[in-house]
Amino acid sequence: MEKEQIPPPEDEGKKNPLTGVIVSGVGLFSVLVLLAPSAVPDFIPVVGALDEAVATGLLISCLAYFGVDIGAVFGRKKKKEAEGDVIDAEVKEQD
Repeated sequence: MEKEQIPPPEDEGKKNPLTGVIVSGVGLFSVLVLLAPSAVPDFIPVVGALDEAVATGLLISCLAYFGVDIGAVFGRKKKKEAEGDVIDAEVKEQD
């Protein structure tokens, strides 16, 4: 059985330049929050305890948008993109 090649969408690779600016701004904001943790006081009931966690998640997401793989730092192996998520199987009928 041969694998069927799916053509990429026509708009692939045409990213809006404004998106990169917005993602960069969010990443810069999250770095500033992590470098100055006293900007949001910790005595505020919910926000004070979660601001660093949210900033860390935003920073990791921004880095992933630009292609930086944080998982490699912790020993996670990259997925093989050539194989994809398709499993080829043949079914044999029994008499």
